[in-house]
Amino acid sequence: MRRWNGWGDESDHFELSDDARDFLRARIGDGRPPHDATIDEALRGVADSRVHAAARFDTDPRLRLLHARGQSFPDWVAMKSGRFGPVADAVARPASHEEAADALAEAQKLGAIVIPYGGGTSVVGHLNVPVGDRPVVNISFERMNRLLAFDEKSQLATFGAGTPGPQIEAQLRGHGALLGHFPQSYEFSTIGGWVVTRSSGQQSLRYGRIENLFASGRLLTPRGALRIGSAPASSAGQDLREAVLGSEGRLGLLTEVTARVRRLPASEDFHAVFFPSWEAGVEAARAITQAEVPLSMLRLSNEIETETQLRLAGHTELIKWLQRYLGMRGIAQGQCMMVIGASGSLGATRRMRREALAIAKLFHGVHVGKAIGKSWAKNRFRGPLLRNALWDAGYAADTVETAVNWPQATATMRAIEAAAREVLYADNERMHAFTHLSHVYRQGCSVYSTFVFRSTGDPDGDMERWRRLKARVSTAIVEHGGTISHQHGVGVDHAPYLIHEKGELGLDLMRAMARELDPQQMMNPGKLFV
Repeated sequence: MRRWNGWGDESDHFELSDDARDFLRARIGDGRPPHDATIDEALRGVADSRVHAAARFDTDPRLRLLHARGQSFPDWVAMKSGRFGPVADAVARPASHEEAADALAEAQKLGAIVIPYGGGTSVVGHLNVPVGDRPVVNISFERMNRLLAFDEKSQLATFGAGTPGPQIEAQLRGHGALLGHFPQSYEFSTIGGWVVTRSSGQQSLRYGRIENLFASGRLLTPRGALRIGSAPASSAGQDLREAVLGSEGRLGLLTEVTARVRRLPASEDFHAVFFPSWEAGVEAARAITQAEVPLSMLRLSNEIETETQLRLAGHTELIKWLQRYLGMRGIAQGQCMMVIGASGSLGATRRMRREALAIAKLFHGVHVGKAIGKSWAKNRFRGPLLRNALWDAGYAADTVETAVNWPQATATMRAIEAAAREVLYADNERMHAFTHLSHVYRQGCSVYSTFVFRSTGDPDGDMERWRRLKARVSTAIVEHGGTISHQHGVGVDHAPYLIHEKGELGLDLMRAMARELDPQQMMNPGKLFV
């Protein structure tokens, strides 16, 4: 059963070792474990529904509460404190495109605002319920979770928009195929959510971001239904798939997604390489990418993240052996770890690995084998569970991510971390900030930073601190020419910064599309743009 106020299933836990606790105390001090509300306490704050006698909608308070929040920091504080704020008045859970159309039509008759719900994994406020006089309803796709069609010759697969990652790959495996989209939220996020937030998976270097995988779909708008895409390529005007990609529910309900799939790889492995400095690692990452070595993944951690990962991993004796070995190879202080993934035929993966390691060696990279890479692959979707353990120990955590051209990578990373630390210094507190490059392109790379800091022990105090943190690091991103979001979308948290990338005229075009398809402004207002 899913946690109602955190990440993952109730039975799944990430335990902080004694070494990890000592590591955090040394860097930011003793944690302040907060008091978490019970679900009964949270339910007492749910207002009576304003929706009555609606055939497609359920007004059960618990169901409404469970669809009210995602996984952003404000969502987290709201869930943990039991102070959810406004929740939707009702929830519909259609099982097909036709039932979703009926639910949308009923919402229109009610004069309701509609907030689509996929896997509940948004980290930027996509699910926030606006305050106002209009009733608000969630339309959840959790029952639209299966493979609807498979075209082996065209290598196309059609899914209900609510199909989460594991069910996608499990259903494709029977056809000897895979999609290959693996965001960290993979276990719970859905294919429809990936499309409308322009998601990127951990192995997008081989399989592509979701815009590369999205072939076509069905979109229900308040003005009618649209079929988007179909041909493998077209020069017939603008590509309407681009209107749906990143639309965040503002244009309508994406009910079905047809995706480009491929054969299961015969071989796949992940290897770790250590560099003597961040600068050497970045240059190696750029060189490997621009040499077009067809890896499935390349991920580079900075000095602080490398140290943090090794300390939190446990296996103390093995880490000591690793450090002795790296010391003998001339890599001591400032070491940075790269993980590379190779997927394909056995011969192809060997060639990829050989080419990538040869380039890494030119930048003094030291290959340490598959053990670390294998451990990373095994645990790569467990990272969000660490947030639960940190919170229980009295620590808060959040992330930001961007993408910049290669010349700005280091300056952007340093500026983001410095901005975060300055916010906490003002409170006489310390910040543990660390960063990795999660995706690489010929043009540039993504920069993904994580922040761990002590909870104030008070929801209002935590939120006030987070607002200052979010503003400072977001400003640092746009000042360095970065996108406000590389893979998480915009929601409400990033909306104030979208103008730096789109400009006022660009935002006007986006607003015009929404007005045309949603003249009553019922589709997820306040998200993406205002």
